[in-house]
Amino acid sequence: QVQLVESGGGLVQAGGSLRLSCAASGRMFSSYGMGWFRQAPGLEREFVARISWSGGRTYYSDSVKGRFTISRDNTKNTMYLQMNSLNPEDTAVYYCAADPNAWQGGRRVSSSDYGYWGQGTQVTVSS
Repeated sequence: QVQLVESGGGLVQAGGSLRLSCAASGRMFSSYGMGWFRQAPGLEREFVARISWSGGRTYYSDSVKGRFTISRDNTKNTMYLQMNSLNPEDTAVYYCAADPNAWQGGRRVSSSDYGYWGQGTQVTVSS
């Protein structure tokens, strides 16, 4: 079993930065693909970014590409999301997720592709 815990959310002004962390339990962390999703009030949960088990391949949604950077440190069982140039449209609850079936291939951008989820951390960007 895998447990995921997000941290690093908070309130930031437009144009500012935040770094989210996702700490994972279990020795199998390094074998899982990982992703970040977000959900704003009244909206559907949307894909933000994903990273391969080795950290060698990443993929971003068009809305965050060039501003956000996903990374992972398998020695610490931790994944990160560096968020720069934040704007109010980035306001949402951010969730980390683990994908033990990433080896099957595909785009892996749907929430249904991920089997494990953290509790979420709130990110609020003021104008």
